[in-house]
Amino acid sequence: MSSKVCMIFIWVCVISLLAVGLIMVTSTAAWAGETINPYEPLLKQAKFSLVGLVGAIVLARIDYRLFRKYVWWIFFFACFLLSLCYVPHIGQEINGERRWIDIGFQFQPSECAKLCMMMALAHWLATYRDQAKTLIKGFIMPMAIFCFPLALIFFEKDMGTAAALAVAGFCVIYVAGARTIYILLSIFFGFGLLCYMVNSNENRMERIAAWRDLEGHKLGAGLQQYRASIALSRGGMDGVGLGESTEKHGTLPFAHTDFIYAPLGEELGFAGTLGVLLCFFFIAYCGLSVALHSKDPYGRYLAIGIIAMIFCPAALNIAVVLNALPNSGLPLPFISYGGTNLVFTLAALGVLTSIQRFSTATQPNCEIKRKDERAKDLRL
Repeated sequence: MSSKVCMIFIWVCVISLLAVGLIMVTSTAAWAGETINPYEPLLKQAKFSLVGLVGAIVLARIDYRLFRKYVWWIFFFACFLLSLCYVPHIGQEINGERRWIDIGFQFQPSECAKLCMMMALAHWLATYRDQAKTLIKGFIMPMAIFCFPLALIFFEKDMGTAAALAVAGFCVIYVAGARTIYILLSIFFGFGLLCYMVNSNENRMERIAAWRDLEGHKLGAGLQQYRASIALSRGGMDGVGLGESTEKHGTLPFAHTDFIYAPLGEELGFAGTLGVLLCFFFIAYCGLSVALHSKDPYGRYLAIGIIAMIFCPAALNIAVVLNALPNSGLPLPFISYGGTNLVFTLAALGVLTSIQRFSTATQPNCEIKRKDERAKDLRL
């Protein structure tokens, strides 16, 4: 398929997921205690979707290479926003995690940092692509670029986002040509650090214990995953019908956010959950096709980073709901209730659309003309 057809297919899948998200948020949020007005969650989510789509349209019309000129300013601004999570009265602690800031409105800077980090990482890897196999410029420096914001997110106790972002960063570095042995060693080291951090946190240890013995922790740390399994089994192949979920009536906490995949399966059945899963796989497949069609290394690496930062959290969220992984607190992109993740994920897709539109030439026309003129002067 051409990159244009792939991009159209991506947006068809995204719009479909947004529609499913609006339906499921309306069905679950009011019962989850979000509001007594059943239409208020729908209006909020629709507003966030509209803002994200407008942002995506604007970014799609801007040549993505223009951001490269200011990439370090963008990167350090994102890190500054992440550091505000640790500032008293600005950083907001919710459920034991300091992933929100309040600057007149509340949002998660980690969602913004994902895209900014991918821009900086793609810029470095494209600049030094001839040295991709070297230790310093091909591995240590790219690792430093994405590990700095990653550490800020990690120590907010937002380990789910940090884990998903780490996987996405490794994907980009691997595709850029870094030596496999370097990546494997760093994964081993990162896994050891993750185990240490989990062991030093009682809440995380409870989640691990609940994952290993769900039945024994069904009234404690494993409540969400236990009730999610009941919801999915009750939905079966055909579902109980839209709006007919029973688990959303308070027995499944956060049914409209992190665990929205469970009431979706209960109401829409196996066909609904499979359809959502296939949409994410098609987005990933077509996004990789857009990256492969790009003639610009920066655009190629950035496209892979954008697809990875969408697909990895989606895969982790679904794995948690299915109890294949411990509870991590990640939202399901395009479907879970919430504004920051939705707006910045759609904005990232706007950048991906820009890559598809403008990556047919590796340089702006003015630079090509200047090179042609210099070549002519040399011939004369």
